[in-house]
Amino acid sequence: MAATQTTPGMAQSPHAAVEYRREQGAREHRATESRLSEHRVPGTGPTGRPMPVLPEPEPLTTHGPARIVAVCNQKGGVGKTTTTINLGAALAECGRRVLLVDFDPQGALSVGLGIHPLQLDYTVYNLLMERGVTATDVVLKTGVDGMDLLPSNIDLSGAEVQLVHEVGREYVLGGVLEPVLPEYDILLIDCQPSLGLLTVNALACADGVLVPLECEYFAMRGVALLMETIDKVTRRLNHKLAIEGLVATMYDSRTLHSREVLSSIVDGFGDAVFHTVINRTVRFPDATVAGEPITRFDSASMGASAYRDLAKEVLERWRRSGPGG
Repeated sequence: MAATQTTPGMAQSPHAAVEYRREQGAREHRATESRLSEHRVPGTGPTGRPMPVLPEPEPLTTHGPARIVAVCNQKGGVGKTTTTINLGAALAECGRRVLLVDFDPQGALSVGLGIHPLQLDYTVYNLLMERGVTATDVVLKTGVDGMDLLPSNIDLSGAEVQLVHEVGREYVLGGVLEPVLPEYDILLIDCQPSLGLLTVNALACADGVLVPLECEYFAMRGVALLMETIDKVTRRLNHKLAIEGLVATMYDSRTLHSREVLSSIVDGFGDAVFHTVINRTVRFPDATVAGEPITRFDSASMGASAYRDLAKEVLERWRRSGPGG
């Protein structure tokens, strides 16, 4: 009678399953590094530019007031929520106090941090629409030290209709967030995939906009409309609003299309494009299912490393541009 053989995917215990997935992530990391090096001129990064040396961020002796960054792109599925969660977690690892704001009625940011949106007593909707509710009533702790969350659910979809009749409707979000700004260093607002009133609220109170951009042709087509909206908000509602940068996401060095799109992004936006590129990997959806940032779910993965590099690059840009990082 033949002995039963164990295949690599048939872990015999939870511990063995975890070890197997870690080994799988490590193999993927090595394979991706190998692919990237094949298409890269020596000394350059995936964007085709020389990779800068990113210094370790200086520790902060005091905290606040927070810099507000809207993570925005009207196209869905480009990595806004993934970037908000993982960049926030990486910034928290750098000693920054971070507040994530789920400003999408789909509540994907909340779900991605292990929160069940339909079981919440208070959400961003209550903060916007109910006079007696404050941000401290709504804020939830996450599993990441130094990172908190203002959650959302489908109720927020009603706020867009209700805010239409409000005086100063574009400034409602900024008004309710203002009391908590001294408690944090960075606020990241995960915007919904549209350019409606909720997104305009986020842009009207933000110091900057970070644009995740999938390395795919159709993702590029809507960027001109987004930039036009940002320009209008800057001229009419928020003169301090600036483009923090564009971050290329879901990059796959194996495909010519992905490499060509990334090259076009750099040609079109130049130094506004971050040097750090987020590669496509199955570890991101795995982390979402687990309700954790990739930096906790698989700390040694390429995805975790990329978001740590992005955090360093973001902080270095802020340091060079002046106070706020």
